This record gives sequence, C-alpha cells and structure tokens, in this order.
Amino acid sequence: MNIIGCDFHSRTQVIAMVETETGEVIQRRLDHESGEAKAFYEGLKEPALVGIESTGYARWFAEMLAGLGHELVVGEAAKIRARETRKQKHDRRDAEHILNLLVKGDFPKIWLPPAEERDVRVIIEHRHQLVELRTRAQNGLQAIALGYGLRRRHRLWSAAGQVELQKLPLREGTARRRQDLVALVRQLNVWIKELNQRIVEEAGRREDAQRLMTHPGIGPQTALATVLVLGPVERFPTDRHLTSYLGLIPQEDSSAGRQRFGHLTKQGNRLMRFLLVEAAGIATRYAAGLRRTYRRLAFRKGAAIAKVAIARKLAIRLYIMLRDRIDYEEFCRRGPVPDGAGRGSHAGMLGDRTLA
Repeated sequence: MNIIGCDFHSRTQVIAMVETETGEVIQRRLDHESGEAKAFYEGLKEPALVGIESTGYARWFAEMLAGLGHELVVGEAAKIRARETRKQKHDRRDAEHILNLLVKGDFPKIWLPPAEERDVRVIIEHRHQLVELRTRAQNGLQAIALGYGLRRRHRLWSAAGQVELQKLPLREGTARRRQDLVALVRQLNVWIKELNQRIVEEAGRREDAQRLMTHPGIGPQTALATVLVLGPVERFPTDRHLTSYLGLIPQEDSSAGRQRFGHLTKQGNRLMRFLLVEAAGIATRYAAGLRRTYRRLAFRKGAAIAKVAIARKLAIRLYIMLRDRIDYEEFCRRGPVPDGAGRGSHAGMLGDRTLA
C-alpha cells in the first residue's frame, strides 16, 4: 500500500510517498492543470492513502481519488502545524510532515460529509449568498429613494412603494441604476424562491431535520443546515465539543488561577453561526425560557451578546434533540423548566419566517 503526504495548492501539489512493503520514499511536485497529477495517481499500481490539510479548493481532487480507488483523509490544519516542532517550513517539509503523521497514526483526521450531502450544503450556501446580494441591491434602491426624498423603509417593496419608486424624476445615470437594480431584485426573488422550495423538499426527506423543526424558531433551512453541518451527532461527546466546533465559545487566556475570556473563537462554519443567531431571535419570541434568559442577559450585557448566548443555548438544544432522537415536546417534558409557548404549534409559521 502507498501512503502519501500531500502539500496541496491550487495549481500544484508536493507529495512525499512511501511504499509500505519496501520503505522507499518518493518526493515529487505535480502540476494540476497539465494533467500531471491525475496521470500520477492513475499510474499507481496499488491503492493509496493520501493525506492533505483542510482546504476549500480540493473537491475535484477528492472526487478524482475516489474514482481511482484511493482513500483521501483530510486533517485539521491547525493541529497538523501544532505537531511540527521544526522551524523550517516549505512545501517539501510540509509533505514529509503529513506523511510522518500518517505513518505514525497521529494524523488529526476530520469528518467529511458524503458527496451527496456536500452538494445539498452548496444549495444552502448559494441561497445565503443570493439573499446577501439581494440585500445589497435593495439597499441601493433605498439609497436612491432617500436621495430623492422618498422614505418608505420596508414599504418600498410593496406594490405601492414600487410605483412611487418608478415615479421619481431621476437623471439618466441614476434612472439606469434604478432600472437594473429593480430587475436584479426581481430575478433574485425568483431564484431564491426556487431554492427555498428545494430546501423544504430536502428537509422533508430527513427525519432529523423534521424533528428539529418542531422547535420554535427552527425552519427548514436552519434544520437542514444543522443536520448537514453536524453530521453524525455521535462525533460530539458533549455539548461543549459541539459549541467549540461551531465557534460559539469565548477565547480564553487563563493562567495562575486567573481566568480571562475574550470574544468568540468563530472557529467553525460561519453560515451555521449566522443561522443560529437568526433563529435565536425568533425563538425568544415563542419559547418562554429562552425569552427570560435573553431579557436578563440583554439587561446586563447588551442585546448583541444576549442574542449570541441564546444561539449557543439553541445549538445545545438541537444537539440534545438529535442525540436523544426526540422532538421539542419531549424535550420540554424532560426539562426542569419547560418553555411554555409554542410547543410545536408555531413550527410551520416559524419555519417559513426563518427560511425567508
């Protein structure tokens, strides 16, 4: 069997390969665009175990290796660097370091979702980016309206507001900007609506997502994203591991019996944190326990900190529901202080509001 440590880049990769039977070590630099890398892995006579650091542009590489019968393992970049004691750092050394970790069985492997689930995650991320683009376009139209004395806020998107916007006497350049932004918003609305429907369908196919949607504030998008991002919940021994994975714990610099906490680590999926914070804002309206906690923290620490704290509590609740395979009603029944309002009765309405 071949074991390969790979220092992966966008255009090239440097490999250090050992053949386990002979112990021979080979080092090479492989180009991607010319097909040199593909030809190399196709030419291997035995299956290979290939290790790389986590990166955002290796999907094609993973699919290629899977098609050739090789196994790819991805390691957490920070832990890989932490295991390196030498000060020298270059591509060849990085590949050797990854190879040594693989051979010793000390490679910090991370979980990778199946290709099908990764593709569904792309839909959620794509929808989020389209919503952000729509928000920027709408802000541009609001700026035009305010610049010409039309202050309608959210009512600008009503039929009457759009008529008023079109009646504004604008110069040629600004009129063209208005025309293009209105057309862009309309097209984005169509695309977002289509993606909303796809997300609802995907959430409906997953029992875990449907279970999470019984919690107030959790709609199809947040439920589906939670299931896809977390994967098998057994990966997290405790809720502390979960909140650390999502980056919802504070930085810490403690020593000599004195604790110092900072801002959130934010070491995790940014979109998942965003969705949890948005869902927390809705959940506090309908879950009495979360609402009381939010009001107490908002009074002491401010609304922003309180909202993130509720998002953390919400993440823990979802973790428990997934771990124990229970719905919100059963969660409340087990809890010492059940959340009074909205035990699933608002699930449909909240789901639509969270998704939109």
